[in-house]
Amino acid sequence: MEHDSLGEMEIPAASYYGIQTQRAIDNFHISGVGINHYPNLIRAFGMVKKACAAANKKLGYLSPEKYKAIAQACDELAAGQLHEWFSIDVFQGGAGTSTNMNANEVIANRALELLGFHKGEYQHLHPNDDVNLSQSTNDVYPTAVRLAVLLSHAELMTALDDLSYEFRQRGVEFADIIKLGRTQLQDAVPMTLGQEFEAFAINIKEDVARGDEIVKLFREINLGGTAVGTGINTEPEYSNLAIGELTRICGIEMSRASNLIEASWDMGAFVLYSGMLKRIAVKLSKIANDLRLLSSGPRGGLAEISLPPMQPGSSIMPGKVNPVIPEVVNQVCFQVIGNDVAVTMAAEAGQLQLNVMEPVIVYNVLDSMHMLVRAARTFAEKCVAGIQANPENARRHVEASVGIVTALNPYIGYEKAAALAKEALKTGRTVRELVVEKGWLTEAQLDDILDVAKLTAPRRRGRKIVPGNA
Repeated sequence: MEHDSLGEMEIPAASYYGIQTQRAIDNFHISGVGINHYPNLIRAFGMVKKACAAANKKLGYLSPEKYKAIAQACDELAAGQLHEWFSIDVFQGGAGTSTNMNANEVIANRALELLGFHKGEYQHLHPNDDVNLSQSTNDVYPTAVRLAVLLSHAELMTALDDLSYEFRQRGVEFADIIKLGRTQLQDAVPMTLGQEFEAFAINIKEDVARGDEIVKLFREINLGGTAVGTGINTEPEYSNLAIGELTRICGIEMSRASNLIEASWDMGAFVLYSGMLKRIAVKLSKIANDLRLLSSGPRGGLAEISLPPMQPGSSIMPGKVNPVIPEVVNQVCFQVIGNDVAVTMAAEAGQLQLNVMEPVIVYNVLDSMHMLVRAARTFAEKCVAGIQANPENARRHVEASVGIVTALNPYIGYEKAAALAKEALKTGRTVRELVVEKGWLTEAQLDDILDVAKLTAPRRRGRKIVPGNA
């Protein structure tokens, strides 16, 4: 039997959480997704609470015995233990107070066991008075969620790096395959399939560099600001001590915000980082769209590449195989873009000295990261790694296109080239046939100018050929 300011409640004897966690579990039946769905969030709380306990011990406010028990319980959280006792819904009122108290109660009850007491015997070690000493949800929660993003970031960047690598490998493999470039879904000019895939690789790799820059914003924290950033109920040395301990514990250089009041409500880092996740999603979705177009067919579409066949594609059409991996990547990307809208609205909804919407901000950012990691890995392993080129189809599209007339611009002029393209489309004859027939260029000159392998990079043209000029 436990009590709080609202009354008493029975808590299961085996439970490591207490009455405040139980109230949150009862109150927030929303998404069905518990905070322990994101292990790095719980790990981060273990690290932050241990840092705070270490600072309080150094200042003489926490006995060595209590510190040792609290620190061990925190280490267990950081190691992935006891996470099953963090089942509060990710959607919760209270600006994260429920999550903070969940951590306080689990750590307190595990520490009591380590000290030889029973769970719930808080007269020996209390969730608020000892585990939450010198702290408020309003500085501990923002610090822990920022650390959770930092802990999760490397996994996302690694997944994107691996995806970029697979595209680069295909770029090397397809380096000599000539194909038709297209703009606005219309024939443009020749390029190589390798160039197309190399561009995909570079497009993704750019975001790894950008992400590593933006994530550094989360290293600035408001730990020690307590309720509104003034540091009430702390010693003057406490904030720097706790942040120094956290740096040592997590292995990431954390720094004290220059203004703890501003840092207690500002969600700017989340807005920027979520915007970067949206940028990644937009890029991945565009690439997925391109792969679906390039593989369309197999007879009635472009069919310049073949995606790995993953599963039957129809319950009625035998033999149909769909581009299911790019399709699922598209869907993940749509969700990430929607998550960014939620982050934006929640960041704007902050009022005065606190943003009570931070739980939904954290949920959407971590959710986007989690989905993008899995989508990138799936994309790389189940799609890009197994893509095959169809060089015959690709070359046929180049040779049948009037797009190569662009290469004649420097030699016959834009207007003649435009008229030539129009005539070729109308008559069904090739550009080469018409140019020779009109006597504008010789076969030998056309062999050089229209060599598709030479049309995929800049080249020195030499003296411009003017029709009729010697």
